[in-house]
Amino acid sequence: MIQCKEIQALEEKQLKSSIPEFSVGDTLNIHTRIIEGEKERIQLFTGTVIARKGGGLSETVSLYRVAYGAGIERVFSIHSPRIAKIEVARRGKVRKAKLYYLRGASGKKAKVQGRIGGKAVAVETNTTQIDDTTASS
Repeated sequence: MIQCKEIQALEEKQLKSSIPEFSVGDTLNIHTRIIEGEKERIQLFTGTVIARKGGGLSETVSLYRVAYGAGIERVFSIHSPRIAKIEVARRGKVRKAKLYYLRGASGKKAKVQGRIGGKAVAVETNTTQIDDTTASS
């Protein structure tokens, strides 16, 4: 019992509180910290959310995009310290919880119908900053 409480307290410390609300079908911009030798840089990955799994520290999101004719799917741990920032670029309107059918789709079948609105929220490990810019279309 004591170990459970200690683990829960440790997990609560590491959870990020400023993650924007997003769902399957939305297009996200995820800024990831990449360390190469002694240098650190930020890498941007933009893609459509095709799945969201787990909860707490183990929560993951799968993004999919087509680049140079090849489909790229990448899984991110939302509460990872390597994630610098998560932005919702576009809201999507879908009726399924998992969009795995987008992997093999092309043309109109690969499009996700849009919704209005979007927020950019900075996710920092030490300091929390919220950027309240709403996209107006």
